[in-house]
Amino acid sequence: MAANTPVLVGTVQLRHVQSLTVNEGYRVERIMGSRFVQATQPTNQTIAIEAVLLGDDRFDQKKELERVALVSRQLVANAPAGQAAVGISVVAGLTTNVNMQVSNLRFTQSVAKRDALDVSITLEQVLPAGQAATPGDATAGRLAGGSAALPSVPAPNPVARVPGDPL
Repeated sequence: MAANTPVLVGTVQLRHVQSLTVNEGYRVERIMGSRFVQATQPTNQTIAIEAVLLGDDRFDQKKELERVALVSRQLVANAPAGQAAVGISVVAGLTTNVNMQVSNLRFTQSVAKRDALDVSITLEQVLPAGQAATPGDATAGRLAGGSAALPSVPAPNPVARVPGDPL
């Protein structure tokens, strides 16, 4: 069995992560006067983490996660202009981000799991003032920009189609 690699959210190690989901995408806008659309810029990433806090230190971990959530809000609110990192870091096997803010934090305790706390964390990427994309997104933006030079309309089909002909 492989070792369980913890996920780091700020300063808190989550050792029993059940799922981690990264959502990212692009804003899509219609090209003026055309029926075509273009992906113009990356949207902010979101990360959703479902984990279980086990053991005698589960309430200490809960308090630490609450502290990290509060600190992430204060970092964003008090960040000076031009600062490179304004949020907390999330380090996992799937992703590493440095500009994240906790947007939702939910704890659940149930009769079925008396000695455990389920935690659900949603983090959203926050960018420093004046920064349009993170370094990873900048690379994706260059790739998207380069692909804009390629023709987006397929070449005409050299075979004439007649209604009723089989494909």
